[in-house]
Amino acid sequence: MTKINKAFKTELEPNNKQRSFFDRCSGASRYVYNWGLAEWKRQYEAGEKPSAYSLRKQFNTQKDEVCPWIRELPYAVTESAFANLGTAFDNFFQRVKNGEAKAGYPKFKKRGEKSTFQVRNTKIESNRVRMTSAGWIRLKEQGYIPVDASRYGIYATISGSAGRWFISVLVETEIEELISPKTEPIGIDVGIKSLAVASNGTFYANPKALSVSERKLKHLQRELARRKKGGSNWRKTKVKLSRCYQRISNVRANNLHNISRDVVDKNPAAIVIENLNVKGMVQNHHLAQAISDASFAELRRQLEYKARWQGIDVFVADRWFASSKTCSRCGAKDDDLTLADRIFKCKNCGFIIDRDLNAAMNLAALAKGETHPDCLGS
Repeated sequence: MTKINKAFKTELEPNNKQRSFFDRCSGASRYVYNWGLAEWKRQYEAGEKPSAYSLRKQFNTQKDEVCPWIRELPYAVTESAFANLGTAFDNFFQRVKNGEAKAGYPKFKKRGEKSTFQVRNTKIESNRVRMTSAGWIRLKEQGYIPVDASRYGIYATISGSAGRWFISVLVETEIEELISPKTEPIGIDVGIKSLAVASNGTFYANPKALSVSERKLKHLQRELARRKKGGSNWRKTKVKLSRCYQRISNVRANNLHNISRDVVDKNPAAIVIENLNVKGMVQNHHLAQAISDASFAELRRQLEYKARWQGIDVFVADRWFASSKTCSRCGAKDDDLTLADRIFKCKNCGFIIDRDLNAAMNLAALAKGETHPDCLGS
């Protein structure tokens, strides 16, 4: 058994009064974050050294004058907003230290973009949760969150999207390691035609969630543009549009979880993935939307953390390793291979194989030490 910190997220089923309370909390969290960001900028320009802790203390002394209504809401909403502001600046300073061209200075939060806040000391049962000032709230999915999550006394994140509300908690839990013997290393080649191809011959389909819903999205976007902004019909269409985007995200996430789970469940000795330059790839305007829709980075993230849970090593091949242009049988390289060539035909040994499967087999060979050992990183 291995102990890990695992996030559990599930949908809530609040009543109208609780929905109104959630809206107030998310608005308060946004207000406090923006107040802290504005004050941080003012103090920095005045030559002072602001911090999330000092700003929180300052806000607590002034809140009865600035926003007395905030006392009606849980204190954790305010506390977590300043904690998030501190994290945002920590990440910004780290990017500056790393010399990144676009460090990304923290931005003000806008109304309607994202509804989220955090609460503390949430009591969790199999079919409901109790939240400060909101009472008991039903869960749509029963028995999913561990009932002992309450004993950790940690923050629970409440987020709203497309008219739906979710709760997410981080819980220390135990997972069983796979006891089956390790199998051959698996190489994973990602693409657009098939989202992923494994060296064992498994092809994982690409649902193309965005392109499938593109026609409906355009229709709703035109409908929203015709509505009077802020009107009741405008809000109804905006909810429809949000739900459409949410469905696209759900389809994409479900497929990525299924792929990563299936690969890890095979218990390979190692997993080898590509180090793709996605930022450079999306510069090709003919493929930019398809590449963004595929979410290669998210697939890599899921493979890495799920493999780590099971004690499986994940290696990243060198970005310049020609996995697609190298014959997986004899090692000869075909520099004339183009993106349009979907079948690899070796000019040296005559081997014929699917292009993506050939690339996946070359990636797996790196972990076996059969070829190009210098192209393998961790």
